[in-house]
Amino acid sequence: MTEYLEIEAAMTQTGLRLVLSEGMPGPWGEAAKGIFHAKGIPFKRVRQQPGLENPELLEWTGHANAPIAIYDEEKPCTVWTEILQLAERIQPAPALVPTRADQRALMFGLSHELCGEMGLGWCRRLELIDETFKMMPEGSPGREVPERLAERYGYQADRVETATRRILEIVDLFATQIRSQKSRGSRFLVGDRVSAVDIYWAAFAGLLRPLPEPLCGIPDYLRRLYTSKSPELIKLAEPDLFAHRDFIYNEYMETPLRL
Repeated sequence: MTEYLEIEAAMTQTGLRLVLSEGMPGPWGEAAKGIFHAKGIPFKRVRQQPGLENPELLEWTGHANAPIAIYDEEKPCTVWTEILQLAERIQPAPALVPTRADQRALMFGLSHELCGEMGLGWCRRLELIDETFKMMPEGSPGREVPERLAERYGYQADRVETATRRILEIVDLFATQIRSQKSRGSRFLVGDRVSAVDIYWAAFAGLLRPLPEPLCGIPDYLRRLYTSKSPELIKLAEPDLFAHRDFIYNEYMETPLRL
């Protein structure tokens, strides 16, 4: 069983503490875990209850969501770029940010298409909220959780079509990039060594098709929800992008997932 600190205990600790959504393979959380794992940085896990108000966490960090990285007495890091830069500062080697300016710009640009506002994760989250509302009509028990998420992340029904189109565009972009890299003999999305964008892709691909059951033990309903229903999208990601996800998890990230 994965060991989590409660907020009160975490506040008294030093070192690196990482607030994660208990029981959920959320892509931003998986990415943060992957960044620290690839760099060999130990951290203590702190429990966040997904979809709930988390008042103690809000009081401590100013945020109710996850992931949040807190290092010693420093300001909490809540944005994916902040968490990456914190990891680079704590443990510079192996570097996950390229030193060449052109590769660094490409790496951050591609990463934004996964992690940033209206990126793959953001747009897929809008789809998932929309699917959940369709399964849970107004007045259904438990509907307050997706309603809270909808308010937090700017869900509107008329934004879902745009989100779906963006997801296809982003996956097509990554499919083109991985094929280009393979043609020049590289196993990575940028340059000739692993970088943060490889870890981001591996984490966010779980919103299209979760890792298999032995590696990712999640309830059946969550696996069904996370699995894309779009044949066009899956066709774009197969086989290269899912193979790349598996390669990065096997070589650089924690498996099986500790949720």
